[in-house]
Amino acid sequence: MRPTHSGFVALIGPTNAGKSTLVNRFVGAKVSIVSHKVQTTRAVMRGIAIHDNAQIVFMDTPGIFKPRRRLDRAMVTSAWGGAKDADMILLLIDSERGLRGDGEAILEALKDVHQPKILVLNKIDQVRHEDLLKLASAANEAVKFERTFMISATNGSGCDDVMDYLAKTLPEGPWYYPEDQISDLPLRQLAAEITREKLFLRLHQELPYSSHVETEKWEERKDGSVRIEQVIYVERDSQKKIVLGKNGDAIKAISTGSRKELSEILEQTVHLFLFVKVRENWGDDPERFREMGLEFPRD
Repeated sequence: MRPTHSGFVALIGPTNAGKSTLVNRFVGAKVSIVSHKVQTTRAVMRGIAIHDNAQIVFMDTPGIFKPRRRLDRAMVTSAWGGAKDADMILLLIDSERGLRGDGEAILEALKDVHQPKILVLNKIDQVRHEDLLKLASAANEAVKFERTFMISATNGSGCDDVMDYLAKTLPEGPWYYPEDQISDLPLRQLAAEITREKLFLRLHQELPYSSHVETEKWEERKDGSVRIEQVIYVERDSQKKIVLGKNGDAIKAISTGSRKELSEILEQTVHLFLFVKVRENWGDDPERFREMGLEFPRD
């Protein structure tokens, strides 16, 4: 019988590099929310994949960027904390954007991180081959990567090569989770994340970044269905009006999209009730940070 392998792989990179899309691709199911809004992922999410004889636990970290607010600082701290807890680090770079901006700063910081590192260039179908080679060369000059891969997280091109490498390279050892488990995210938190994704997809142009969803009630009913009550927190009355929409159109669309996806994930009928509350400066409330799985920065 062949020995099993297992380990934790932290995905780090600039915002909107495609980390959540890639984790969902590797796991084969949705475990991390995706939107066009930057910094969608706020805390470390773990997606669990089985490949060959290996269990690979992917840690989808918040995008790394120059923090401006307290929430930003907590997210960046969470990302680097996830990286330092992992067996291996996977740096994901958007090939179209290259190393401009946050990419160069991340490479500089990676020099002080001692775990094995691999470089993955994403969105290769959008970039000329010679430009990809230049980008790979520049990154490898800055940091010693064990391997470089070129992929498309959207269509899956090159992703199997990454999985093959990780399955062979991670340490021998027993699996950390049951074979059928794909995430360590509690269902209440996953449900809140799904609704937050629908919120961003519907309102990403109008709604500021400062919104948050919490699952307040979860009731399993005798008929096999589940009743879920969630609160969407915003900071001002004007934002509440945006979330509700004209004649309640926006909140109805968000609720419908979230309920449909939750029903598919949970494989049971979902009765979803959304409420919108104004909580000024929730970004300075330690309790909200705990709900998101983040440490509250005191300074």
